[in-house]
Amino acid sequence: MNRVVIAGTHSGAGKTTVTAGLLAALWKKGLSVQPFKVGPDYIDTGYHAVAAGRMSYNLDLWMMPAPNILQLFRHGMDGIDIGVIEGVMGLYDGVGSTPEGSTAEIAKLLQAPVILVVDAYGMSTSAAAQVLGYKSFDRDLRLAGVIVNNVGSEHHYKLVKDAVESYTGVPALGFLPRDRSVELPSRHLGLLPAEEMERHAEIIDRAARLVQEWIDLDQVIALGGSAGPLPPAGPFVLKKGAPASIAVARDDSFSFYYRSTLEILTALGAELRYFSPMKDGSLPENIDGLYLGGGFPEVFAEALAANRGLLEDITRRLKEGLHCYAECGGFMYLTESITAKDGEKHTMAGFFNGHTVMTDRLQRFGYVDIEFTGENVLGKAGQKVRGHEFHHSLVEGITCPATYLVKSALSGGQWHCGYRRANTLAAYAHIDFWGYPELARHFLNLCRG
Repeated sequence: MNRVVIAGTHSGAGKTTVTAGLLAALWKKGLSVQPFKVGPDYIDTGYHAVAAGRMSYNLDLWMMPAPNILQLFRHGMDGIDIGVIEGVMGLYDGVGSTPEGSTAEIAKLLQAPVILVVDAYGMSTSAAAQVLGYKSFDRDLRLAGVIVNNVGSEHHYKLVKDAVESYTGVPALGFLPRDRSVELPSRHLGLLPAEEMERHAEIIDRAARLVQEWIDLDQVIALGGSAGPLPPAGPFVLKKGAPASIAVARDDSFSFYYRSTLEILTALGAELRYFSPMKDGSLPENIDGLYLGGGFPEVFAEALAANRGLLEDITRRLKEGLHCYAECGGFMYLTESITAKDGEKHTMAGFFNGHTVMTDRLQRFGYVDIEFTGENVLGKAGQKVRGHEFHHSLVEGITCPATYLVKSALSGGQWHCGYRRANTLAAYAHIDFWGYPELARHFLNLCRG
């Protein structure tokens, strides 16, 4: 299984642009390319899908055990020429001040060579000092190449290349010139999702042309072929149950889903039926359950609020007992309203009696441990899972019982979430079911009745 990891010295070094350009350039070269993303990020994976022509998988050592990561990687690489794994933050950045869950830990688990993206703006020889530090920090990691980003000229690249190779012995594989036309736009939760940006294909195509011109693709492919043997993983047995029809909200307003979660549901017997909360007037017919994932309901609140027919249909069906799992954006959607930063209030489903209010800062960000304190559609009291929260909003005034005790992996702070009403569970935390197939199985068994 040919594979490389694209890591950065830090967030903003350019690894997403480099990764997207590499994926597209390799695809144009006639290779089947499977993208992966280290960590819980949903947005980068959207750019991967555009660049490689196939959906990306998240590999997260905090959110799932190492054997599940290995099983997922093998599953994703079946029949693929090369896997390209984009890192998260800086190479060694993990939970707190440790490398736990970092890009480096994934690279070592997968025995994959690492290509480090270095932002060379304003420096030449100092780039070598950076690379040397990253190389020596963990001798068990194979730092196999460097791609230099934000380069002012070919002469500038030559200075960096000569210094890096002379002082570190790590080969420089090429560079990307300083070019504003390949910058990816951002907003409050990071990059603008690819689903929303009309120019994403144009930007990625431009990045691919730069990669083809300035980066040695053959050397990248050769490094992919030099990966070590993939460690064995135990069998991943999923017993397929009876069919269950699950409606899944999916459009620009709801696009945050882990591919692995959707595939676990399908493997266990779910028939996923996608609908648009902004455009469809009612839920799909003859469904057994509802999955409302994450996204940006606050950005599309006006359009969501205008679709009263669907909101009323969802509320009615949930009150009648339809089983539903709603996470983050889905939770916000089920409250009485969403108040935007400008103070404008938009009426939502109103199934839960709280109100969502957008704020100017992150309210929760990072990995969390979750213990179920009561039964819900994912499991019974005592179940323990790991997840991730990332949101600027607060839900105020909710009085339904909470079934989650949530603990921040970073601060140790605790709070309650996972609200239950009838057969609906709504929470801010995102969970990847590939790490916890029993959650998906429990949900589907309840949906089947």
